[in-house]
Amino acid sequence: MSQPLSLKIGPSGVRGVVGESLTPQLVTSFAAAFGTYCGAGPILIGTDTRPSGEMVKQAAIAGLLSVGCTPIDVGVVPRPALMLHVREAGAFGGISVSASHGSPDWNALQFIGSGGRALRANEAAELTDLYHQGLYPRVRAPEMSELRADATSVVRHVAAVAAAVDVERIRARKFTVALDGRGPAAIAMPRLLAALGCDVVTAETSGRVPPSSDSQAAPSDLAALCALVRRERADIGMAQDWDAAALAIVDETGSPLGAEAAAMLVVRRWLERGAGPVVADVAASRVIDDVAGGAGNSVYRARVGEANVLEVMLERGAGVGVAGDGGVIVLPVNHCRDSFAAAAIILEAMAVAGASVAELRARAPRYALRSQRLLCPARDIAPSLRLIRTLFRGEHLDLTDGVKAEWPDRWLLARPSATEPAIQLTAEAATDAEAQALLNRVLEVLSPGA
Repeated sequence: MSQPLSLKIGPSGVRGVVGESLTPQLVTSFAAAFGTYCGAGPILIGTDTRPSGEMVKQAAIAGLLSVGCTPIDVGVVPRPALMLHVREAGAFGGISVSASHGSPDWNALQFIGSGGRALRANEAAELTDLYHQGLYPRVRAPEMSELRADATSVVRHVAAVAAAVDVERIRARKFTVALDGRGPAAIAMPRLLAALGCDVVTAETSGRVPPSSDSQAAPSDLAALCALVRRERADIGMAQDWDAAALAIVDETGSPLGAEAAAMLVVRRWLERGAGPVVADVAASRVIDDVAGGAGNSVYRARVGEANVLEVMLERGAGVGVAGDGGVIVLPVNHCRDSFAAAAIILEAMAVAGASVAELRARAPRYALRSQRLLCPARDIAPSLRLIRTLFRGEHLDLTDGVKAEWPDRWLLARPSATEPAIQLTAEAATDAEAQALLNRVLEVLSPGA
């Protein structure tokens, strides 16, 4: 059996095992390629709290300086705060030194384009081509810029989020929030909640580096937060993933509300403010259609991926979009998934409605969502998707991203993974058994005898 790759280059950037594949030489070269792609100008660079962050950052700074860019060190910051800072400062781009939910031996360069947006697939491909060509316009010593520092990213971000909600209504409720933030989110989120007049209690796991690449803010990983909510009688529990992109919610009884709950609550509150279109990726729960379509708003589906959802939002004039489990883009605040904006809007919803988060969740249908990843050689992915398309011929098919078969009460999506040779299967139905039955139909075709 082949060993998993220790270096991955994709639309989100380059990531690898530090000291094995992610070497200072590779980081410097990729940063030089990015500086060449962006042009000689200011590039913001920030890190998460991994032990290797400083080494990777310094190597990236060297690469940026070598091609005439002006690196601006913003320190330890969540990715949404860095992306907002790039946009507000008019920087040429940004680099987030973070391997997201990868284990501590991994790190990465996540590239941010001008305007504070994730790179589109074609832009990432162009950057990768530059790296492989290795032809960078090196500058001589007299032309080299100096490293600068700017520690205002979190302050800017908190101000932007607070400006998007009714702060006084939230402060009047004096919520107690139990928090389990990962990495830099554990530093920044308490500042936002304090600005909103909340009392904050933190879980013992808050701020820790994830032990494995599967460690995210999933229901199975929320035991400490659930216990904290019950012990402190908190009004709500919030868990952020390592990128501070997605938000998981625990209600006042200490029960997780499911991956789709945060996005649903944000979308519904946003539309209560005024009608408008909503964009969601093809893997997002149909509860988004229930809360948006039921109010007469159009729902547009996009390919999976933050950049894809944002692009459709801009095309359709949507102010809110759903990308990934619990990931919400609130356009007036940020051009990326932002768990801080999601948290503030959910608190506003509770304050305006005078209701608990459990009561708000009960006002929308519940569905069972099941996912499974099927490892598959790259050469077999396209034929496998054709088999799935044949399996569901005669059904309503959405081919926006892979193959999605839809019925009035359930759906199944099969799409190629963006990060590894695999097919990602997702199914949603009224019950776990019905969702798993859909997955099984595909697995029987793709893995006969398994």
